[in-house]
Amino acid sequence: MVGYTKMEYNMTQHSIKYLASFALLVSCFSFGIKAQNNTDTSNQLSNKEKQIIAIAAHAAQGNIPKLHTALNNGLDAGLSIGEEKEMLIQLYAYTGFPRSLNALTELMAVLAKRKNAEIKDATGETSSPFPSNKTLLQIGTDNQAQLTGRKIGGGVYEFAPVMDQYLKEHLFGAIFGRDILDWKTREMVTIAALSSMEGVEPQLRSHFGVGMHNGLTQDQLSELVTIIEKEVDTKRGEIARQILQSVIDQKPYKADVIPYEPIFEMGQKTSNDNFTGTIYHEPLIKADTANQVSIGNVTFEPGARTNWHYHPGGQVLLVTNGKGRYQELGQAVREIQKGDVIKCEPNIPHWHGAAPNTAMTHIAIGMNQHKGAVVWLLPVTDTEYNAIQER
Repeated sequence: MVGYTKMEYNMTQHSIKYLASFALLVSCFSFGIKAQNNTDTSNQLSNKEKQIIAIAAHAAQGNIPKLHTALNNGLDAGLSIGEEKEMLIQLYAYTGFPRSLNALTELMAVLAKRKNAEIKDATGETSSPFPSNKTLLQIGTDNQAQLTGRKIGGGVYEFAPVMDQYLKEHLFGAIFGRDILDWKTREMVTIAALSSMEGVEPQLRSHFGVGMHNGLTQDQLSELVTIIEKEVDTKRGEIARQILQSVIDQKPYKADVIPYEPIFEMGQKTSNDNFTGTIYHEPLIKADTANQVSIGNVTFEPGARTNWHYHPGGQVLLVTNGKGRYQELGQAVREIQKGDVIKCEPNIPHWHGAAPNTAMTHIAIGMNQHKGAVVWLLPVTDTEYNAIQER
């Protein structure tokens, strides 16, 4: 199969039949107070939400220089002073008072500098009064049940009843009862913080589920994890992705899984017409007259993939992390994963990319570059992408 034109390729595609199925778990939950009326069903994180994640993650790690930048970026993105303050107050319940207080102190310093620079930031709303006919324990008990979708009890709460009381009064009552932030945002803050911390895998797994219950989609949570991987801590991000996948698959998280530690840099973010979604590319070796091989490290965000294409000189793919999908023209889509080696024969149209909810990294080796550059064809449709043959 050589010299495909787009028209010939398109006609060939009509002869291939696929069955596809793909479901997005998107659930929204409505509550009776003003902060819970979040009707945003977008599958992408807004710039403001991305800054929320960065603020929570850097505060949880105690990385003050990066937190300083994130706080500024958040205000520039439209977060109010009250919203940033509320996020850092909430974190005391998950990161401890010292890091929460340090983060609040840094916010004060950021605001002082912005004021001196004559930057005017929105103060934001104040919280509504708590119901006068209920105690914080009653408010927290109700909020906890609504937030999680079930009544919590037994286990450690029965073993240490005072802990159950503190959680309901302080966390779910005094904090989650304040309507400066809606519950979807509060879960985003919590998940970002827990994703950045060591030794809290069970709590992170639980909050992934609670986040979905309160309107965070799988795509948004995957994007959150990508931010942790790229901007905060690669190792913590990889663990968070494994935990998220265990929630999506409804399988236990295997804590003995060794997190991925990248060998090469992810490289530059790349988005163009030859790809669906976002990839990162780091060139390692460029072909020259003495060496007709090119090598690059390519990372695909979840759901990202190449267009159909072929290499006149052939290609070899070495999957170094995650899970993905690969297909040659006329063959079934198959799953690929860390440790797989794929030999792409010369002039055979194919595509490759990440799984829907898992990133994938591979080393791409372009062979015999003197025979010509890659020839790009049509985008891979959702129907083609989802016609997966599981292992």
